[in-house]
Amino acid sequence: MGQTITEKIFSEHVGRVVHAGEIIRSPIDMVIGNDITTPISIKAFEDSGATALANPDGFSIVLDHFIPAKDIASANQARISRDFAKKHRLKNFFDEKDMGIEHALLPEKGLVVPGDVIIGADSHTCTHGALGAFSTGMGSTDLAFAMITGGNWFKVPESIKVVLSGRPQAFTTGKDIILEIIRLIGVDGALYQTLEFTGSTIKHLSMDDRFSMCNMAIEAGAKSGIVAYDETTKAFLADKPLAREPKIHYSDADASYVRILEIDVAALEPVIAYPFLPSNGHTLTQAVADNIKIDQAFIGSCTNGRLSDLKIAAEILKDNRVHEDVRLIVTPGTQQILREANRLGYIDTIVDAGGVVSNPTCGACLGGYMGILGDNEVAISTTNRNFVGRMGSRSSKVYLANAAVAAASAITGNISAPTR
Repeated sequence: MGQTITEKIFSEHVGRVVHAGEIIRSPIDMVIGNDITTPISIKAFEDSGATALANPDGFSIVLDHFIPAKDIASANQARISRDFAKKHRLKNFFDEKDMGIEHALLPEKGLVVPGDVIIGADSHTCTHGALGAFSTGMGSTDLAFAMITGGNWFKVPESIKVVLSGRPQAFTTGKDIILEIIRLIGVDGALYQTLEFTGSTIKHLSMDDRFSMCNMAIEAGAKSGIVAYDETTKAFLADKPLAREPKIHYSDADASYVRILEIDVAALEPVIAYPFLPSNGHTLTQAVADNIKIDQAFIGSCTNGRLSDLKIAAEILKDNRVHEDVRLIVTPGTQQILREANRLGYIDTIVDAGGVVSNPTCGACLGGYMGILGDNEVAISTTNRNFVGRMGSRSSKVYLANAAVAAASAITGNISAPTR
């Protein structure tokens, strides 16, 4: 029987052929912690009596949620990670000096590569599957076990084969594709399964599109999302000092899938996820007809804070002004993205239009800081979740969309279709 790409990655790591459903213990190539989750992992690590990391070069800490510190509690929490990183001379420690949202920063640094097994104490760790790796979120104590042993236990997931066909329309992106998938199968439609993205559409999708799709696999309940290595992946990695030699795997033609889902992307228009679930998807045409007034537009997060998002936003905002009743907040994914966006003039365009640009942070996405919604406020956001109270007040509402739609809506004051 043939194997999926996920089964092949685990087989290579454990040194024997494995299939979906098996319980295995696998080495881990990269363990990722952040300023919220890592202190719990550190406490468990130290309480165990451990004194050294099993694989120090395979452990990264990225302070990205509340950094620069938003209050005394977050400052004290960050210090726990700083002290641990200093004590263990951690090579891959990222603070204000080289900051970024973890799931944008690590691919940029070449620290996650094709064929890796990656875990992180953040649910959107599945982002890195866009590089042809197995990447998933786990709990903080699971991270501690990996810090101590260099590996962890996994149930090899079954896979759903998502076959995407056709070239996307002008303003249809990877964000819209994954929102459509979640609309079709629901927030629990892929529980403990891998969403394997395939088909003729893949060659038309940038790495940024692929990162967005894999990032939100968890919103369908998936254990991971994955896209096989191709020329686009190769080009993305070409200028990066890779931490390891990539290991390239492809699914066999006779691999077993629990389900095959086919989507005609050429017929797909931008998708808007209404409150209060990512699965509550509606067409942009419907959202425009519903005349939804907004108070805030947010462009950023580990889903859509990449250079292409800032580029399309700047193109739409050029020679326009943000509506007088709307706040536009833009958060680049990393300092490098911010630098490049500034060099290309995107930041000036956004600011000239009336937007505000923050440092790289997860703050607004989880309702932490830098963009909190007040009572009964409405936001259109490029983030990945729109649960009750996700970005602030429990009476606020969040509509999920791509960066082009968010920028266009910021101009009009209502959810609107983008034009150039």
